Parts: sequence; C-alpha cells; structure tokens
Amino acid sequence: MTSTATPPAPDRPSILLRLRQELSSAPVVTGPAHPGSKNQNRPPSDDSGPRGHIGWIVVGSMATGLVAAVLLVAAPFIPLAERAVTGAVLCGFALGWAVLALLSVRLTDQPQRWAAAPALFMGLGGLLLLAFGSPVHEVLDWAWPPALLVLVVWMIVQVRRRLGSRSGRWLLYPVIAMLAVASIGGGYQTVREAADAKASPMPGQLIDVGGHRLHLSCTGSGSPTVVLEPGAGMVSTDLGRIAPAVARNTRVCVYDRAGRGWSEPADTPQDATQIATDLHTLLHRGHVPGPYVLAGHSFGGLYTLTFAARYPDEVAGMVLVDSTAPASAVKPRATPPGDGSSYDLTGRVSALISTSARFGLGRLVGQPTASALRSTIDEYIQGNSSVQQAASLRDFADKPLIVLTAGVGSDAGWSAKQDALATLSTNSAHRVIEGATHASLISDEEDAVATTHAIHDVVASLRGTGPLGK
Repeated sequence: MTSTATPPAPDRPSILLRLRQELSSAPVVTGPAHPGSKNQNRPPSDDSGPRGHIGWIVVGSMATGLVAAVLLVAAPFIPLAERAVTGAVLCGFALGWAVLALLSVRLTDQPQRWAAAPALFMGLGGLLLLAFGSPVHEVLDWAWPPALLVLVVWMIVQVRRRLGSRSGRWLLYPVIAMLAVASIGGGYQTVREAADAKASPMPGQLIDVGGHRLHLSCTGSGSPTVVLEPGAGMVSTDLGRIAPAVARNTRVCVYDRAGRGWSEPADTPQDATQIATDLHTLLHRGHVPGPYVLAGHSFGGLYTLTFAARYPDEVAGMVLVDSTAPASAVKPRATPPGDGSSYDLTGRVSALISTSARFGLGRLVGQPTASALRSTIDEYIQGNSSVQQAASLRDFADKPLIVLTAGVGSDAGWSAKQDALATLSTNSAHRVIEGATHASLISDEEDAVATTHAIHDVVASLRGTGPLGK
C-alpha cells in the first residue's frame, strides 16, 4: 500500500507578505463621497474642464450684454426718450445673462442656471419701460432698487456655490458690485426726489404746450408783464432774487424750460426756435397777455432774442443779462422745430448719459433728475443752432433795451459782443457792473439789485415815467 506524503503547511509570514504585496499593487478605486463630505457640491475649479472653458463663456456673455445694450440704444426703432433708452439698456444686459445661463449648461460642466434670474429681472423691466414708458418708470423707481439689492445678494451666493472657476468669479464680482451700487444709488435718488418735491411744492401751474407740459408762475400786477428767462441748465427758482423784487413794481412771470424744474421733458430738439415757440404757446394758454418785457440771462438771452424776432409785436422791451451773443452770420441757419426725420445720434448719447442721474450721479453736477441732466446736455448740443437763430433779430427799432455785462471775467471779445448787442436798438444802454461775475448778476444779493434796476428802468421807460438812462 502506497502512502501519500502530506505537503508541508505554508509558512504564515510568507502568506501575509504575499497578500500585502498584492494589495499595494492593486488600483485605487474611489467611491462616491460621503453625504457629509465638505466638497461634495463644489464644482471643478479648472477652467478647462472636460466640457469647455467657463471663464471664456463668462467673458463672452458679459461682452454680449454690453454690445447688445449699445446696439439697442443706437437702433432707430427705439424712441428717443430717456425712459426708452433705459429700457433698451436693460434688455441688452438681460441678453448677456441669458447667454451665460444657456451656454454654461450646453458647453461646460459648470451650469450657471441661476443667471436666468437676472436675465428675467432686467428683461421684464426693460420691456415694461419700452411698452408703457413714464407710468411704469414711476413704479419701478420705488420697486426696482430694493428688489435689485435682494437679487444681488442672491447672485453672490449662487456664484460662490456654482462657479468653481476662480477667473470666472473674479470676472462676475465687479459686474455684481456695479449692480449693488446701482441699487443703492437708485434708491437714494428716488428718496431724494420725493423729499425735494415735498420740501418745495410747485408754485403756479402746469400748462400743455403740445405733447408736454411746462411750469409757469406769475406774481405781482401791472403792465407790461416781465418774463424772465434763466440761463443754461438753470430753473425758475434760480431767479429767486429777481422775480420777487420785480413783482413789487409790475407783473412778472417765471417758467421752466422742458425737462427742468417742474416742467415735463419734450421729445423734440430744444433749440432757440423751439424754446421761443413753446414759451409763446405757454404765455397765451396761460392767459398772460402782452406786451412783454423779456429779460434773459446767459443762454436765456439767445431765447429772448429769438422770441423778439419771431413775435416782434408782442415784445415791448428787453434786458440782456450778460447774454451769450448770437452769431454774426448774414443768413443764420434755422433748424425746423420738432424736425425728427433725421437720425439723431447725439440725442441718443444724451439720453444714455442722462440715465446716470437715475443713480444719483446727476446731483454731482447740479442736475437733480435725469430729465434735467438730459435737458442741460441737449441745450449745449443745440447751442450752435441757437446762436444762429438768435441772429435773426437784427433791428429792435427804438424799443428800450438794456445790456448788462459782468465786470469780472469778461475779456475784450466778450465786451465787444455786448457792445454790438446794444446797437440793436436806438433806445439802448450798456451797463458794465463792476465787481459782478456772470453768475452773481442773478445769484448775489447785491449784484442782483443791478439786474432788478435794469428791468425796472425798462418798465418805467415804457410807462413814460422815467428815462432809460445809461
């Protein structure tokens, strides 16, 4: 009988050694993260992930929004009004956020679906402004700033959670910061406008002059009626030292040009001809009969001269207070009032710039509202046309005319033009007010007295109770 040998038992240390070697050479398999893992929801931080470059998509989306906003503002089908331009800008930026939401989902592994929220917020606001205009603007002025601030906080949280790209985050943070500043500035502007309106209730009345209403306030009694015309960028309240003093002697009227003070903005270019036309309509519809003594300061002198040229039978006398001189061209060029047939690029740029006043920036340059800022910008844009239109008055006959010139800050060329203005009438006087500046002739208590005296002298001359004097 053959016996089989029993194999020797394996050595335990050698088995452990072999097992350790096999485990060390096996590939490492990473399982799903534990539900409590700290980085479970954090997206990849590499811009060049397996499905695209999120950083470039952020750049392209924001650039798309900016370009779209500019193109929409320039589009001829967008009305030439500040509210419409604001709506166009919002729609353009909304497109940029929509592009970010769409492309990040389709082309990257870091979908930014949250970007649809600012796209919807801005797009809806822009469309409402384009469709309904001013009534919606008044509501949005109050609702938009706090809603935007809440949206900004939510956007910051979403960027931190959903956007792993460091470059993408740093590209979006400045944009979101600008939205936060716009929200705070917009709220400040709305509150300040409401406070200003409460602190300074409107005197007089608003009168429709054809598509917009102008503010008119008349005080005093007697004839002739004095009509005061403030300078560039100014409002009726800037003549607060002149009007009450004149009202002690005769009736005096002050008003605000379109877009200024309490007056509504106009959709037509406001050159000297249009301003004179609107003033004529305002006085007649306000039941203010002539004849008038017109007193214009600075740019207001151009509108006074143009009014006198267009309605000579209704102007009995004038006072030009350091007035801008009209052009010396033999045939002044006239721009038809309200001609909107040609594309007005400068007007669109003006409307775009004026939107900055919605965030309180207009107050830095003394223009408290968007309409006031745009009106001032447009006034200077139309300045060349206005100086030429004012040159249409070449003969004021023997009607009383006083030209006041500031003694400080006037060079020889300015003084010569003031002398030329005095030659418009054979019954005129040119007075240089020593120590007075261009602005102080209406703003300084002592220098404003000289302006008031000049107006009184013209009124007295028309009444036959005193000479015009020198």
